[in-house]
Amino acid sequence: MSKKYVLRVFSSAKHMTANVVEWNERRLVATASTVEHSISNAFECGRSCDEKAAASVGEVLAMRLKTEEPGARCGVHIDVEREIKKKGVECEEGIWAVVNAMRNRGVKVVIGEAHN
Repeated sequence: MSKKYVLRVFSSAKHMTANVVEWNERRLVATASTVEHSISNAFECGRSCDEKAAASVGEVLAMRLKTEEPGARCGVHIDVEREIKKKGVECEEGIWAVVNAMRNRGVKVVIGEAHN
């Protein structure tokens, strides 16, 4: 059975966290969050769905993913519509910023249903 990696994005009023999980084992592979000083210091604190903050989260997550689970570069799945529906339309740009930052760092992000 091949491994399937899923991207999940979580946001609160102040912070955004993105996780990549190995779906079959329910194992956290890599994570990045605006809670981390190394990320939050890179931009002026504001809303969690801020595009710059979200892009920073995506970039850091992609770098960690390459280090922790190199095989995940072959495909990380996300159901963007579902994530937006859960988080709200106001977070749409932030979610896309994470996805695009990961793609720019060489991670293949598969858009569509993230799980069975």
